[in-house]
Amino acid sequence: MNTRYLAPLAFAAALALTAFAAQADDASTLAAMDKAGCMACHTKDKKLVGPSFKDIAVKYKGQADAPPKLAEKVRKGGSGVFGPVPMAPNPPDKISDKDLKEAVELILKS
Repeated sequence: MNTRYLAPLAFAAALALTAFAAQADDASTLAAMDKAGCMACHTKDKKLVGPSFKDIAVKYKGQADAPPKLAEKVRKGGSGVFGPVPMAPNPPDKISDKDLKEAVELILKS
């Protein structure tokens, strides 16, 4: 048996499984965001009522405090950062802390 290709093949398989798991996690997070109503005002790459996830990611890129800052913004709501249209608060009964954390991570990697 020629084993010279096993390590690269195993590495490629591991990468594929990791990518598949990440896509499944992203799909689960997007479903939670949809259920919470996020997708009624936001899209991945186009402004709708609120800014796109890409615009949010660009604005907060490189800011170490971005995840907690965005989570607080989602929880409390607010306006003025991306324009005058207010965002309603989203309490834990609308989106859990776990789902919110994953949503913020997904948005910031957009």
